[in-house]
Amino acid sequence: MSAVKKIAVLTSGGDSQGMNAAVRAVVRSALYRGLEVYGVQRGYQGLLNQDLRPMDLRSVGDIIQRGGTILQTARCKEFMTAEGQQRGADVLREHGIDGLVVIGGDGSYQGANKLSKLGIKTMGLPGTIDNDIPFTDFTIGFDTAVSIVVDAINKLRDTMTSHERSSVVEVMGRHCGDIALYAGLASGAEAIIVPEVPFDIKDISHRMKDNFQKGKRHGIVVVAEGVCSGEDVARNITEHSGIEPRVTVLGHIQRGGSPTHNDRILASQLADYAVQRLQEGDSGKGIGIMKGEFVATDIEKVVTTKKSFNLDLYNLALRLSQ
Repeated sequence: MSAVKKIAVLTSGGDSQGMNAAVRAVVRSALYRGLEVYGVQRGYQGLLNQDLRPMDLRSVGDIIQRGGTILQTARCKEFMTAEGQQRGADVLREHGIDGLVVIGGDGSYQGANKLSKLGIKTMGLPGTIDNDIPFTDFTIGFDTAVSIVVDAINKLRDTMTSHERSSVVEVMGRHCGDIALYAGLASGAEAIIVPEVPFDIKDISHRMKDNFQKGKRHGIVVVAEGVCSGEDVARNITEHSGIEPRVTVLGHIQRGGSPTHNDRILASQLADYAVQRLQEGDSGKGIGIMKGEFVATDIEKVVTTKKSFNLDLYNLALRLSQ
């Protein structure tokens, strides 16, 4: 496969902390390797609108610490059609762009896969707080999101202890419970409710009541939004135990803020590796890190595989919550 000369980078779907660090690394790695690089504004919608601009070193100065994405992001229904995808490939060719780095989650990867099949050399970078992309241990933004949740739970625990109350914390995660799992384990939650594992609200309620009878004066339950709402969990706990938990829905605050050093480093490493693979002529790959090693997996395989849930970690959290 021939190597690329001019590449573009876009961010798509939900934003995540570390996207700017990834954009920065794509641009600077490409320039270091003698490639031209363009930024696409507003994801696939911007691609169809031909909203592209050349990027240089100064274009990505002072952004590594910033949350969100300087390229912005948008949903694009038109790009979900075959006509829209063909138009996207045509726009890239019209601008002489022969390689594209897509930073985003599952939907973004789906788009990258379609462009790859249309002859555009593509690389996908896993940018999502949900950590739901397979063939990578961690996604860009996940570490920061978990840190935000843990910090919030720490604060809630202070006031819950003062008032001898329990709290239900609803976190993001429609189909993947990793934020709830990692944050729940790290904050010592009594119960973690995730989409991947069946749960018994009666058992959780009775366990909380038993803990209070043994002298415990506060409790934390973390629930992923994809299972049910925090309000539903609290209402059922009250019904089965008489305990009346307070509910906190963290919402989009989990996506904001300055990325942790882990996310900045991960984004930088994955982006540099993606540009390297493009320059070598590779295409149609999802870039990740597994057991400390960088991997490039066929993007078709990535989008058709469900990420496995870390049941060992879940069971550890369960054992330690007693």
